[in-house]
Amino acid sequence: MFKKLFTLTFITFIIFFNNAQKLSVEKIWKNYEFFGNSINGFKSMKDGNYFSKITQQNGGITITKHLFSKYKEEGEIIVPSEMLKYNEKTLQIDDYFFNQDETKVLITTKTKPIYRRSFSAVYYILDIKTGDLKSLDDEHSPQSLAEYSPDGKKVSFVFNNNLFIKEISSGETFQVTQDGKKNNLINASTDWVYEEEFAITKAYDWSYDSKNIAFLKFDESKVKEFTMTYHNDLYPSLYTFKYPKAGEENSVVTAHIYNIDNKKTSSINLGSYEYIPRLKWSNSQNNLIIQTLNRHQNNLKYHLISIENSKIESKIFFEENSKTYIDIDDNLLILNDGKSILRTSEIDGYNHIYRLCFDGSTNQITKGNWDVIEFLGIDNKSKQIYYTSAEAGPIHKGIYKIDVNSNKKSSISLTKGSNDAEFSNGMKYFIKTYSNANTPPVISLCNNKGKELAILEDNNALNNRLSKYKLSKKQFIQFKGKEKKLNGWIIKPNDFNPKKKYPVYINIYGGPGSNMVSDSWGGANYMYHQLLAQNGYIIVSVDPRGTMYRGRDFKKSTYLQLGKLETEDFIAVGKELQKYNYIDSLRIGIMGWSYGGFMTSLAMTKGADVFKMGIAVAPVTNWRYYDNIYTERFMRTPKENKAGYENNSPINFVEKLKGKYLLIHGSGDDNVHYQNTMEMINALVKANKQFDVFIYPNKNHGIYGGNTRNHLFNMMFKYTLNNL
Repeated sequence: MFKKLFTLTFITFIIFFNNAQKLSVEKIWKNYEFFGNSINGFKSMKDGNYFSKITQQNGGITITKHLFSKYKEEGEIIVPSEMLKYNEKTLQIDDYFFNQDETKVLITTKTKPIYRRSFSAVYYILDIKTGDLKSLDDEHSPQSLAEYSPDGKKVSFVFNNNLFIKEISSGETFQVTQDGKKNNLINASTDWVYEEEFAITKAYDWSYDSKNIAFLKFDESKVKEFTMTYHNDLYPSLYTFKYPKAGEENSVVTAHIYNIDNKKTSSINLGSYEYIPRLKWSNSQNNLIIQTLNRHQNNLKYHLISIENSKIESKIFFEENSKTYIDIDDNLLILNDGKSILRTSEIDGYNHIYRLCFDGSTNQITKGNWDVIEFLGIDNKSKQIYYTSAEAGPIHKGIYKIDVNSNKKSSISLTKGSNDAEFSNGMKYFIKTYSNANTPPVISLCNNKGKELAILEDNNALNNRLSKYKLSKKQFIQFKGKEKKLNGWIIKPNDFNPKKKYPVYINIYGGPGSNMVSDSWGGANYMYHQLLAQNGYIIVSVDPRGTMYRGRDFKKSTYLQLGKLETEDFIAVGKELQKYNYIDSLRIGIMGWSYGGFMTSLAMTKGADVFKMGIAVAPVTNWRYYDNIYTERFMRTPKENKAGYENNSPINFVEKLKGKYLLIHGSGDDNVHYQNTMEMINALVKANKQFDVFIYPNKNHGIYGGNTRNHLFNMMFKYTLNNL
């Protein structure tokens, strides 16, 4: 009986395995069969008990209002579809924002991206009570960064590098600044390098009483220009913008306050600094917090700017210094007591939450050998801070809350993996997105204690599609690096046989600020790795020294020598893999994008005896070619650190290349310029090294649009099959 049962089970397994569907690049990147569902358009309303969202009803677009506690019930229509008609055409809504009393809506349409985060758009103002729909400003259009003043009576926006304010009741628009000029001077928005490296585009903020606007002014007249060629017509067109490379001059940035009543602008004296990465008003006081950094980014100052009887006073209430660098993030909350703020710092060796008082005193709130990742908000009534951290380990992300005064802490996401939260106003509810390495996202509605009230999206449709394929499990593993154990993961073919020899495909990034090894759903990249596994490859990834969530010293160990320790670690991991009985030691390949392309290029040169094949997408090949805020944060200037730049630039080691090497770049990459690949080609040709290269005309750093991703991954897949 047992023999029959075993035989039947074995036959069933063979039939299932043979009938399992096969993956393809087209299924992943052309048909998008493995993209899951998300919950979009949820906006908490002012009271925190309701949310609004865009709803399709009877063929029309509406905005509806729903109770969080009764999310399944049909919502109340607050903006019917007929209100969204302008000149007899229905607006296509990209986004929307309510004013203070939620009687008016600012509608975003015709959004066009500029760079990674910036965009222009055409905005409209809708009066919900009267149904009156008007263009924000036809004369100054399209606009950027439009928003309501806190009292809801005005809308501010940026047009042609100048700041404008529209009075809603009168319809009058007045111009705050007059000197904005392309590639010369920017008001209230940021230049390219601030957008990319400090992750901000909006460089202005309203005071809580709507009487003042603080804004930054960027004088980029002395910043050198970079020109890209676009091939769209009979004659190519040129696009020129300001791009400060390592060691070159920055924009001169100054801070100002515009008073609404007297229409006068005052400058703020901040002393000596290079950068102003953040400015933020208190929600309850006339207190403005401005952060300044020096050029080396190792001296951070917090300035308190207060206004009393139209007099502006400025003082430094806190200063932090580092032997390496200080990261800038959005972990800044101004408390309603009017006396203090919350921020994070790595000063004790790990990233933790601190309370800073305006009198200069400090209090550490979280402690432990783990990193806080992100502030989520504070409940001003209960004094509970909500945040995410890597307390469960560097590969995990959990949601926690802690009392500001007692430091009593609790977890409100009990399942290991990746947990993200978006809270309602007042921190009453949150939308939790959970996934792990082998499970697509599950999105749920929770109360502020973490209790799950409802599943909003379980991605069962995606799970059903995935069940038709014989997928391999991603497993977490530790590798021996050059000096330390490193976190990694491995995917083996589903029919893995330890007596066989398998080629290895190592997918890497390796740079500061981004980990590849995370217990989270990998989406299309995960499915591409499954495709490789179906074709007999073992796929590996590893986070070397210099990556996140293992404390300050691990992250900042690569200071002044980007590429050195990371390359040593990747080579060490490659050599360790060569010792595995089931790995073909002569067939180890490596692939990376951006910083990962930089690492791939170093691995293929400095580690030429280990890696048979390398694919470098949009790589940095010489840090002299990259922007100064990012590069100098880790390397200082080329003049100060000549050896650090030269000893870790792939263009200086091309004579070591042995394996098959594919360079890929978009010619319209405004971030890592195509120049990097051109210089790598020059160096390879000079060294008489054979290689492969593919350029995507006009494509930016993401290399996407139309059939591009499908083409790109088909090319990389075939290159891997042919050369590894």
